[in-house]
Amino acid sequence: MTVFLHSLSGVIVILAMIVLAWSLTRKGWFNDDYAKVTARLVTQVALPAYMIVTISGQFHKQELLNLLPDLRFPLISMFILFGLSFPLAHVFRVQPQHHGLWRSMFFNSNTVFIGLPINMALFGSRSVPEVLVYYMANTFLFWTLGVYLIKRDGLGGDAHFSLWGALKKLFSPPLLGFIIGVILVLLEWHLPQWLMSDLNYVGGLTIPLSMFFIGMALGHFHLSQFRFTWDMVGILAGRFIFAPALMFALLWPVNAPLLLKQVFVLQSAMPVMTNAPVVAKLYGADSDYAALIVTMSTLLSMIVIPVLMVIVQLMH
Repeated sequence: MTVFLHSLSGVIVILAMIVLAWSLTRKGWFNDDYAKVTARLVTQVALPAYMIVTISGQFHKQELLNLLPDLRFPLISMFILFGLSFPLAHVFRVQPQHHGLWRSMFFNSNTVFIGLPINMALFGSRSVPEVLVYYMANTFLFWTLGVYLIKRDGLGGDAHFSLWGALKKLFSPPLLGFIIGVILVLLEWHLPQWLMSDLNYVGGLTIPLSMFFIGMALGHFHLSQFRFTWDMVGILAGRFIFAPALMFALLWPVNAPLLLKQVFVLQSAMPVMTNAPVVAKLYGADSDYAALIVTMSTLLSMIVIPVLMVIVQLMH
């Protein structure tokens, strides 16, 4: 029962912030312009700072070098899920204007905002390195492939490839923050304490502002617009069935530490990444659709994650 309650705590905190922002939006506090500013503030300011602080603060050089080969497991898993998303988008009747967004949400998971507190509740601080290894792979693919797919939706599928455009997508502010954090660890450099404190404060805005953005998007969404469609079922199946089953199949025959297997299975089964609606808003895709699915998957995770936590504890 204690494990079950701990697993719910991270999800409840997230949902409480979403509900608060939703209620304030319904009262007229936040309009669409505020939502756009919030999206830019998260992706271009808060999240890069969060990544620098998290990576450089949680890893030592040798620990990072020892864990880097384990990146292959989440990368392989997410690339397979990405491949599966093409036929499954037709099976689950995804509308053409949502193809990129749907595929991005299908293979990316909420590895830090919910994944980190869930793993901390179950395994304690010893799980943080494995959590962040999965987070690296998830972050890299979201801010490259995932953002490209979402941007295609915003441009009506007319996102032509160019070298400069590819470099801009690759070196987005969040990914630059990630790269800077890795470089600092590998070179064993330490930023001045005052700068780390500033980055820590700014990075601390990431989670609440992301949750507030989702609440704002849902505040402009009327219940009369809601339809429980096949494409939503597909996303939920991808997050909570396909992803953990695939990760389990990849790791089970491998001679890897049990903790790594347990953490990676849990991380793969997290709800949809909360940055998806923020990026969708930034690039003109359907952010309301993304916010609705993020909230639905987060709600459903309150049932799925405790069950998975019990299952991974039985792994040997």
